[in-house]
Amino acid sequence: MYASDIIKSSGEDLKITFLGHGTLMFTFGSIVMHVDPVSDMADYTNLPKADIILVTHEHFDHFEPKTIEMLRKGSTAVVATESCTQQINDCIVMKNGDVKAIQGLKIEAMPAYNVVHTRSPGNPFHPQGVGNGYVITFNDKKVYIAGDTENIPEMKELKGIDVAFLPMNLPYTMTPEMVADAPRAFRPNILYPYHFGSTDTSKLIDLLEDSKEIEVRIRDMQ
Repeated sequence: MYASDIIKSSGEDLKITFLGHGTLMFTFGSIVMHVDPVSDMADYTNLPKADIILVTHEHFDHFEPKTIEMLRKGSTAVVATESCTQQINDCIVMKNGDVKAIQGLKIEAMPAYNVVHTRSPGNPFHPQGVGNGYVITFNDKKVYIAGDTENIPEMKELKGIDVAFLPMNLPYTMTPEMVADAPRAFRPNILYPYHFGSTDTSKLIDLLEDSKEIEVRIRDMQ
């Protein structure tokens, strides 16, 4: 059984199901949204098929074409980056800065990239302009799924975010200190670290101890 939380909105409740690593499922009324579905994180034979699938980038721990095909039904909208299109067909490509209405939900594609952490000098783990984060509006609630990124300037300019998912694992994304830095600027009501591997999540709680308006929630998202 997967852990889940309920977020109250002005209409339907939003149910967040925590599958693991960077993989999530949102249920909002009759809409089921899968984020970065990967079979290592869940038994998808026991989960509902998708109305919307969001893919942040092409790395294997976020993008698995066979699982996307398994979750698809005739009306499924698959939202992905340009880098994914060589491996899947019939997807909606979103680039950084794009905004689309998909099955009644507003979805915004945010930049997601590394500045500090690189494979080698000048070769970041996640280059600028390739991957996406997403801001999804569920009635009066805005949810930010950061994807694989650092605490980039574009993140700090976000406004009105109710729920944020920020990655926290080295060397690929952020340290606890970097994760704590960004929400001090954009002030989400609820912050979930995710994609955190063996990182000590208690460090993030300590770092944001003085930011009482930000509720840090730790769930099993290794």
